[in-house]
Amino acid sequence: MGVFEKYLSVWVALSILTGTLLGYALPGLFRVVSELEFQSVNLLVALFIWVMILPMMINIDFAKIIDFRASPKGIVLTLIINWIIKPFTMAMLGILFFEIFFSSLLSPEDSKQYIAGMILLGVAPCTAMVFVWSNLTRGDPNYTLLQVSINDVIMIFAFAPIAAFYLGVTSISVPWDTLILSVVLYVIVPLASGFIIRKIFLRDQQTIYVFNQKMKPFVVMGLLFTVILLFGFQGEKIVDSPFLIILIAIPLIIQTYGIFFLGYISAYLLKLPHPIAGPACLIGTSNFFELAVAVAIGIFGINSGAALATVVGVLVEVPVMLSLVYLVNKTANKFPSK
Repeated sequence: MGVFEKYLSVWVALSILTGTLLGYALPGLFRVVSELEFQSVNLLVALFIWVMILPMMINIDFAKIIDFRASPKGIVLTLIINWIIKPFTMAMLGILFFEIFFSSLLSPEDSKQYIAGMILLGVAPCTAMVFVWSNLTRGDPNYTLLQVSINDVIMIFAFAPIAAFYLGVTSISVPWDTLILSVVLYVIVPLASGFIIRKIFLRDQQTIYVFNQKMKPFVVMGLLFTVILLFGFQGEKIVDSPFLIILIAIPLIIQTYGIFFLGYISAYLLKLPHPIAGPACLIGTSNFFELAVAVAIGIFGINSGAALATVVGVLVEVPVMLSLVYLVNKTANKFPSK
Protein backbone atom coordinates (compact mmCIF):
# COMPACT_ATOMS: atom_id res chain seq x y z
CA MET A 1 0.00 0.00 0.00
CA GLY A 2 1.40 3.36 -1.03
CA VAL A 3 1.68 6.47 1.11
CA PHE A 4 -1.40 7.97 -0.55
CA GLU A 5 -3.64 5.00 0.21
CA LYS A 6 -2.25 4.61 3.73
CA TYR A 7 -2.86 8.22 4.72
CA LEU A 8 -5.79 8.97 2.40
CA SER A 9 -7.96 10.44 5.15
CA VAL A 10 -5.12 12.78 6.22
CA TRP A 11 -4.49 14.16 2.72
CA VAL A 12 -8.17 14.66 1.98
CA ALA A 13 -8.79 16.26 5.40
CA LEU A 14 -5.91 18.69 4.82
CA SER A 15 -7.24 19.51 1.35
CA ILE A 16 -10.74 20.14 2.75
CA LEU A 17 -9.31 22.43 5.45
CA THR A 18 -7.05 24.24 2.97
CA GLY A 19 -9.83 24.79 0.45
CA THR A 20 -12.28 26.00 3.08
CA LEU A 21 -9.82 28.46 4.64
CA LEU A 22 -8.67 29.78 1.26
CA GLY A 23 -12.25 30.19 0.10
CA TYR A 24 -13.11 32.10 3.25
CA ALA A 25 -9.98 34.28 3.20
CA LEU A 26 -9.84 34.87 -0.57
CA PRO A 27 -13.43 34.74 -1.87
CA GLY A 28 -12.58 37.09 -4.75
CA LEU A 29 -10.00 34.65 -6.12
CA PHE A 30 -12.49 31.81 -6.20
CA ARG A 31 -15.14 34.04 -7.78
CA VAL A 32 -12.70 34.73 -10.61
CA VAL A 33 -12.01 31.00 -10.98
CA SER A 34 -15.74 30.27 -10.94
CA GLU A 35 -16.18 32.51 -13.99
CA LEU A 36 -13.79 30.41 -16.10
CA GLU A 37 -16.67 28.63 -17.82
CA PHE A 38 -17.65 27.39 -21.25
CA GLN A 39 -21.16 26.12 -21.88
CA SER A 40 -21.83 25.98 -18.09
CA VAL A 41 -18.70 23.84 -17.55
CA ASN A 42 -16.04 25.23 -15.22
CA LEU A 43 -12.77 24.70 -17.08
CA LEU A 44 -10.52 24.32 -14.03
CA VAL A 45 -12.83 21.83 -12.35
CA ALA A 46 -13.03 19.89 -15.62
CA LEU A 47 -9.23 19.85 -15.93
CA PHE A 48 -8.64 18.43 -12.43
CA ILE A 49 -11.41 15.89 -12.82
CA TRP A 50 -9.92 14.75 -16.09
CA VAL A 51 -6.45 14.44 -14.54
CA MET A 52 -7.98 12.25 -11.85
CA ILE A 53 -10.24 9.97 -13.84
CA LEU A 54 -8.47 9.50 -17.19
CA PRO A 55 -5.78 7.15 -15.79
CA MET A 56 -8.55 5.15 -14.12
CA MET A 57 -10.43 4.87 -17.42
CA ILE A 58 -7.31 3.57 -19.14
CA ASN A 59 -7.39 0.58 -16.79
CA ILE A 60 -10.81 -0.46 -18.02
CA ASP A 61 -10.68 -3.49 -20.27
CA PHE A 62 -13.92 -3.79 -22.24
CA ALA A 63 -12.98 -7.31 -23.30
CA LYS A 64 -13.50 -8.39 -19.68
CA ILE A 65 -17.17 -7.42 -19.65
CA ILE A 66 -18.19 -10.85 -20.95
CA ASP A 67 -16.35 -12.41 -17.97
CA PHE A 68 -19.26 -11.56 -15.66
CA ARG A 69 -20.81 -14.91 -16.62
CA ALA A 70 -18.17 -16.72 -14.56
CA SER A 71 -19.36 -15.08 -11.31
CA PRO A 72 -22.51 -13.08 -11.98
CA LYS A 73 -23.94 -12.69 -8.47
CA GLY A 74 -21.52 -9.94 -7.37
CA ILE A 75 -22.12 -7.98 -10.58
CA VAL A 76 -25.90 -8.29 -10.35
CA LEU A 77 -25.85 -7.20 -6.69
CA THR A 78 -23.80 -4.11 -7.48
CA LEU A 79 -25.93 -3.13 -10.47
CA ILE A 80 -29.23 -3.50 -8.59
CA ILE A 81 -27.94 -1.33 -5.74
CA ASN A 82 -26.33 1.26 -8.04
CA TRP A 83 -29.10 1.76 -10.57
CA ILE A 84 -32.35 0.73 -8.87
CA ILE A 85 -32.14 1.05 -5.08
CA LYS A 86 -29.61 3.82 -4.46
CA PRO A 87 -31.13 6.59 -6.64
CA PHE A 88 -34.55 5.92 -5.10
CA THR A 89 -33.38 5.91 -1.47
CA MET A 90 -31.24 9.03 -1.99
CA ALA A 91 -34.18 10.95 -3.48
CA MET A 92 -36.58 9.74 -0.80
CA LEU A 93 -34.20 10.62 2.05
CA GLY A 94 -33.67 14.05 0.52
CA ILE A 95 -37.43 14.67 0.35
CA LEU A 96 -37.99 13.24 3.83
CA PHE A 97 -35.36 15.38 5.53
CA PHE A 98 -35.48 18.64 3.58
CA GLU A 99 -39.21 18.85 2.87
CA ILE A 100 -40.45 17.37 6.18
CA PHE A 101 -37.91 17.12 9.01
CA PHE A 102 -35.96 20.30 8.18
CA SER A 103 -38.79 22.25 6.51
CA SER A 104 -38.97 24.83 9.31
CA LEU A 105 -35.22 25.48 9.13
CA LEU A 106 -34.81 26.03 5.37
CA SER A 107 -36.61 27.85 2.60
CA PRO A 108 -38.47 25.70 0.04
CA GLU A 109 -36.12 26.85 -2.73
CA ASP A 110 -33.00 25.94 -0.72
CA SER A 111 -34.52 22.57 0.17
CA LYS A 112 -35.04 21.77 -3.53
CA GLN A 113 -31.41 22.62 -4.23
CA TYR A 114 -30.11 20.28 -1.53
CA ILE A 115 -32.42 17.49 -2.71
CA ALA A 116 -31.11 17.98 -6.25
CA GLY A 117 -27.51 17.67 -5.04
CA MET A 118 -28.36 14.44 -3.22
CA ILE A 119 -30.08 13.03 -6.30
CA LEU A 120 -27.02 13.76 -8.47
CA LEU A 121 -24.83 11.95 -5.94
CA GLY A 122 -27.26 9.03 -5.81
CA VAL A 123 -27.27 8.42 -9.58
CA ALA A 124 -23.48 8.63 -9.98
CA PRO A 125 -21.92 5.30 -8.90
CA CYS A 126 -18.25 5.41 -8.02
CA THR A 127 -15.58 4.95 -10.68
CA ALA A 128 -12.19 6.40 -9.70
CA MET A 129 -12.07 5.75 -5.94
CA VAL A 130 -13.35 2.19 -6.36
CA PHE A 131 -9.82 0.97 -6.98
CA VAL A 132 -8.63 2.54 -3.72
CA TRP A 133 -11.43 0.95 -1.65
CA SER A 134 -10.87 -2.41 -3.35
CA ASN A 135 -7.15 -2.28 -2.65
CA LEU A 136 -7.71 -1.38 1.01
CA THR A 137 -10.03 -4.38 1.48
CA ARG A 138 -7.78 -6.79 -0.44
CA GLY A 139 -10.46 -7.17 -3.08
CA ASP A 140 -10.05 -9.09 -6.30
CA PRO A 141 -8.53 -6.46 -8.64
CA ASN A 142 -9.70 -8.17 -11.83
CA TYR A 143 -13.26 -8.46 -10.57
CA THR A 144 -13.23 -4.85 -9.42
CA LEU A 145 -12.06 -3.84 -12.89
CA LEU A 146 -14.91 -5.87 -14.38
CA GLN A 147 -17.46 -4.18 -12.11
CA VAL A 148 -16.19 -0.71 -12.99
CA SER A 149 -16.16 -1.49 -16.71
CA ILE A 150 -19.80 -2.62 -16.70
CA ASN A 151 -20.85 0.31 -14.51
CA ASP A 152 -19.22 2.84 -16.82
CA VAL A 153 -20.86 1.42 -19.91
CA ILE A 154 -24.26 1.54 -18.21
CA MET A 155 -23.57 5.09 -17.01
CA ILE A 156 -23.31 6.29 -20.61
CA PHE A 157 -26.95 5.44 -21.16
CA ALA A 158 -28.50 5.54 -17.68
CA PHE A 159 -27.10 8.57 -15.83
CA ALA A 160 -28.93 11.34 -17.68
CA PRO A 161 -32.38 9.63 -17.87
CA ILE A 162 -32.36 8.53 -14.20
CA ALA A 163 -31.12 11.92 -12.99
CA ALA A 164 -33.76 13.66 -15.10
CA PHE A 165 -36.49 11.37 -13.78
CA TYR A 166 -35.76 11.98 -10.10
CA LEU A 167 -35.14 15.71 -10.60
CA GLY A 168 -38.47 15.87 -12.40
CA VAL A 169 -40.23 13.99 -9.59
CA THR A 170 -39.03 16.70 -7.19
CA SER A 171 -40.39 19.44 -9.53
CA ILE A 172 -36.93 20.65 -10.53
CA SER A 173 -36.53 21.87 -14.10
CA VAL A 174 -34.45 19.34 -16.05
CA PRO A 175 -31.79 20.86 -18.38
CA TRP A 176 -31.25 17.92 -20.71
CA ASP A 177 -28.51 19.69 -22.65
CA THR A 178 -26.34 20.10 -19.53
CA LEU A 179 -26.96 16.51 -18.40
CA ILE A 180 -26.00 15.11 -21.79
CA LEU A 181 -22.97 17.40 -22.08
CA SER A 182 -21.77 16.25 -18.65
CA VAL A 183 -22.08 12.58 -19.60
CA VAL A 184 -20.13 13.25 -22.80
CA LEU A 185 -17.38 15.22 -21.02
CA TYR A 186 -16.92 13.12 -17.91
CA VAL A 187 -17.87 9.61 -19.04
CA ILE A 188 -17.85 9.08 -22.81
CA VAL A 189 -14.78 11.15 -23.73
CA PRO A 190 -12.56 9.81 -20.88
CA LEU A 191 -13.70 6.25 -21.64
CA ALA A 192 -13.02 6.65 -25.35
CA SER A 193 -9.66 8.35 -24.70
CA GLY A 194 -8.67 5.60 -22.27
CA PHE A 195 -9.62 2.93 -24.80
CA ILE A 196 -7.58 4.58 -27.57
CA ILE A 197 -4.51 5.13 -25.36
CA ARG A 198 -4.69 1.56 -24.12
CA LYS A 199 -4.99 0.11 -27.64
CA ILE A 200 -2.21 2.19 -29.18
CA PHE A 201 0.36 2.65 -26.40
CA LEU A 202 -0.40 0.12 -23.61
CA ARG A 203 -0.76 -3.29 -25.13
CA ASP A 204 0.25 -5.57 -22.25
CA GLN A 205 -0.27 -5.72 -18.48
CA GLN A 206 3.34 -4.84 -17.65
CA THR A 207 3.16 -1.62 -19.67
CA ILE A 208 -0.15 -0.76 -18.02
CA TYR A 209 1.36 -1.39 -14.58
CA VAL A 210 4.33 0.89 -15.29
CA PHE A 211 1.96 3.55 -16.65
CA ASN A 212 -0.19 3.36 -13.50
CA GLN A 213 2.85 3.80 -11.25
CA LYS A 214 3.99 6.85 -13.19
CA MET A 215 0.51 8.38 -13.25
CA LYS A 216 -0.29 7.82 -9.57
CA PRO A 217 1.18 11.20 -8.43
CA PHE A 218 -0.97 13.00 -11.02
CA VAL A 219 -4.09 11.12 -9.90
CA VAL A 220 -3.34 12.12 -6.31
CA MET A 221 -2.81 15.75 -7.28
CA GLY A 222 -5.99 15.72 -9.36
CA LEU A 223 -8.00 14.46 -6.38
CA LEU A 224 -6.50 16.86 -3.85
CA PHE A 225 -6.72 19.93 -6.09
CA THR A 226 -10.31 19.04 -6.99
CA VAL A 227 -11.18 18.87 -3.28
CA ILE A 228 -9.37 22.17 -2.55
CA LEU A 229 -11.18 23.88 -5.41
CA LEU A 230 -14.62 22.55 -4.48
CA PHE A 231 -14.33 23.53 -0.85
CA GLY A 232 -12.79 26.86 -1.85
CA PHE A 233 -15.92 27.72 -3.86
CA GLN A 234 -18.04 27.02 -0.79
CA GLY A 235 -15.55 28.28 1.85
CA GLU A 236 -17.59 31.29 3.03
CA LYS A 237 -20.80 29.29 3.28
CA ILE A 238 -19.11 26.43 5.17
CA VAL A 239 -17.48 28.74 7.73
CA ASP A 240 -20.52 30.99 8.13
CA SER A 241 -23.12 28.19 8.22
CA PRO A 242 -21.67 25.08 9.91
CA PHE A 243 -25.16 24.07 11.06
CA LEU A 244 -26.26 23.88 7.42
CA ILE A 245 -23.40 21.51 6.64
CA ILE A 246 -24.56 19.26 9.49
CA LEU A 247 -28.14 19.27 8.17
CA ILE A 248 -26.96 18.20 4.70
CA ALA A 249 -24.58 15.60 6.13
CA ILE A 250 -27.23 13.77 8.20
CA PRO A 251 -29.23 12.17 5.35
CA LEU A 252 -26.02 11.53 3.38
CA ILE A 253 -24.51 9.59 6.29
CA ILE A 254 -27.73 7.61 6.77
CA GLN A 255 -27.81 6.82 3.05
CA THR A 256 -24.18 5.70 2.93
CA TYR A 257 -24.36 3.34 5.91
CA GLY A 258 -27.83 2.09 4.93
CA ILE A 259 -26.86 1.21 1.37
CA PHE A 260 -23.67 -0.48 2.54
CA PHE A 261 -25.39 -2.73 5.07
CA LEU A 262 -28.11 -3.61 2.58
CA GLY A 263 -25.43 -4.71 0.11
CA TYR A 264 -23.18 -6.39 2.68
CA ILE A 265 -25.98 -8.45 4.24
CA SER A 266 -27.13 -9.43 0.74
CA ALA A 267 -23.57 -10.47 -0.16
CA TYR A 268 -23.44 -12.60 2.99
CA LEU A 269 -26.73 -14.31 2.16
CA LEU A 270 -25.53 -14.89 -1.42
CA LYS A 271 -22.33 -16.44 0.01
CA LEU A 272 -20.09 -14.23 -2.10
CA PRO A 273 -16.34 -14.66 -1.52
CA HIS A 274 -14.88 -11.85 0.58
CA PRO A 275 -12.57 -10.50 -2.20
CA ILE A 276 -15.74 -9.97 -4.29
CA ALA A 277 -18.23 -9.10 -1.52
CA GLY A 278 -16.18 -6.22 -0.07
CA PRO A 279 -15.58 -4.25 -3.27
CA ALA A 280 -19.08 -5.04 -4.61
CA CYS A 281 -20.68 -3.37 -1.59
CA LEU A 282 -18.23 -0.46 -1.44
CA ILE A 283 -18.79 0.28 -5.14
CA GLY A 284 -22.51 0.44 -4.51
CA THR A 285 -21.99 2.67 -1.46
CA SER A 286 -19.48 5.16 -2.84
CA ASN A 287 -20.27 7.94 -5.32
CA PHE A 288 -18.73 9.32 -8.49
CA PHE A 289 -18.65 12.67 -6.73
CA GLU A 290 -16.54 14.23 -9.49
CA LEU A 291 -19.39 13.76 -11.95
CA ALA A 292 -22.07 14.79 -9.44
CA VAL A 293 -20.22 18.01 -8.55
CA ALA A 294 -19.56 18.88 -12.20
CA VAL A 295 -23.22 18.36 -13.16
CA ALA A 296 -24.46 20.33 -10.12
CA ILE A 297 -22.19 23.23 -11.05
CA GLY A 298 -23.26 23.07 -14.69
CA ILE A 299 -27.00 22.98 -13.94
CA PHE A 300 -27.37 25.12 -10.84
CA GLY A 301 -24.18 27.21 -10.63
CA ILE A 302 -20.94 27.01 -8.72
CA ASN A 303 -22.33 28.65 -5.56
CA SER A 304 -25.67 26.85 -5.56
CA GLY A 305 -27.16 24.72 -2.81
CA ALA A 306 -27.01 21.70 -5.12
CA ALA A 307 -23.27 22.18 -5.60
CA LEU A 308 -22.86 22.58 -1.83
CA ALA A 309 -24.72 19.31 -1.21
CA THR A 310 -22.42 17.41 -3.58
CA VAL A 311 -19.38 18.99 -1.89
CA VAL A 312 -20.70 17.90 1.52
CA GLY A 313 -20.97 14.46 -0.07
CA VAL A 314 -17.19 14.52 -0.49
CA LEU A 315 -16.79 15.65 3.13
CA VAL A 316 -18.95 12.78 4.35
CA GLU A 317 -17.78 10.07 1.96
CA VAL A 318 -14.09 9.72 2.78
CA PRO A 319 -14.31 9.18 6.58
CA VAL A 320 -17.45 7.06 6.26
CA MET A 321 -15.94 4.89 3.52
CA LEU A 322 -12.76 4.40 5.56
CA SER A 323 -14.87 3.23 8.51
CA LEU A 324 -16.59 0.76 6.19
CA VAL A 325 -13.24 -0.44 4.86
CA TYR A 326 -12.29 -1.19 8.49
CA LEU A 327 -15.55 -3.09 9.00
CA VAL A 328 -15.10 -5.11 5.80
CA ASN A 329 -11.61 -6.13 6.85
CA LYS A 330 -12.70 -7.03 10.41
CA THR A 331 -15.51 -9.30 9.14
CA ALA A 332 -13.53 -11.06 6.41
CA ASN A 333 -13.77 -14.36 8.29
CA LYS A 334 -17.57 -14.33 7.94
CA PHE A 335 -17.33 -14.80 4.16
CA PRO A 336 -15.83 -17.53 1.98
CA SER A 337 -12.25 -16.69 1.04
CA LYS A 338 -12.74 -17.55 -2.64
